[in-house]
Amino acid sequence: MHNPLEGFDPNSVGLQSNNIFGLPFTEDTAQVVLLPVPWEVTVSYRQGTARAPEHIFDASLQVDLYDPDVVNGWQKGFYMLPADRNILKKSDFLRQCAELIISFLIEGGTMEANSQLCSKLKEVNNGGRMLFDWVKEMTTTQLQAGKKVGLLGGDHSTPLGYIAALGDFHEAFGVLQIDAHADLRKAYEGFTYSHASIMYNVLEMVPQVKKLVQVGIRDYCDEELEMIQSNPNRVKTFFDQDIKEGQYSGKTWQQQCTEIIAELPQKVYISFDIDGLDPKLCPNTGTPVPGGFEVEQIMYLFRQLKQSGREIIGFDLNEISSGSNSNSIDANVGARILYKMCNYIL
Repeated sequence: MHNPLEGFDPNSVGLQSNNIFGLPFTEDTAQVVLLPVPWEVTVSYRQGTARAPEHIFDASLQVDLYDPDVVNGWQKGFYMLPADRNILKKSDFLRQCAELIISFLIEGGTMEANSQLCSKLKEVNNGGRMLFDWVKEMTTTQLQAGKKVGLLGGDHSTPLGYIAALGDFHEAFGVLQIDAHADLRKAYEGFTYSHASIMYNVLEMVPQVKKLVQVGIRDYCDEELEMIQSNPNRVKTFFDQDIKEGQYSGKTWQQQCTEIIAELPQKVYISFDIDGLDPKLCPNTGTPVPGGFEVEQIMYLFRQLKQSGREIIGFDLNEISSGSNSNSIDANVGARILYKMCNYIL
């Protein structure tokens, strides 16, 4: 077999003619395959995350390949599949439908009284089901080929099909969610596959997920808190306020990471919503919330997770948007997080 690294210089400029991070791998030769999902139909506030995969790809060419945590991990191969333009077109169309519904609700409208919007809501929910099926099929194909798979959103609704696919390969696993939001709302704004309902849907649809461990949550409603409190064996939430107050009282982040990891089973899927970080690092994300983490803190948590002997079986990274500013920091931060996660899954 041809060696894809023959003649490749890791110290040279990242070539746009190569794939993600300027690496010369193909789908066949890469051990880690990334699925871009350009979808943001139900975002509640600001949009732009559907364009994240292309912006992150461009920014990835600036990432140096040396990683002290996983030296030469890139040599095993990372490859991002081409973004499906039909998925993006469908997202753009259904986003217009969703915007009409959201505006109507914000103005105090009642859906039952508007048959036209009820029809659009059904269309949006059918689109969400279509995306679920497509993501599940795409990721299943890669898992059957023995690949490690990362999903790059899009909004946070995108990985549901992937998590369901993992349920067909693993009898039991946990989800480590880095996020500002709990995402435990049932069909938020009427959208069954809302970005704000992803973890509710995971718990409802994927029984193989035995534990959901949430970290950094700081924006949530009564309904979500009730779900957290009424499911102590399946959901453990480390609220941002509690984490910070613990640190103010002298608890170290290392101690807190140990507590977080202790809640997780042997196999772990990581779901990383970029708004779990301090919003200075993701100023254009859909719903930024004051508080959150530095990138180094989350990478330390992932490093401790690996050192605990747990297996990372998959991941997603989502809600990254450059907004109208193509020179924003968001895609650059996202590309660097993506690179670390590709290494950690190895």
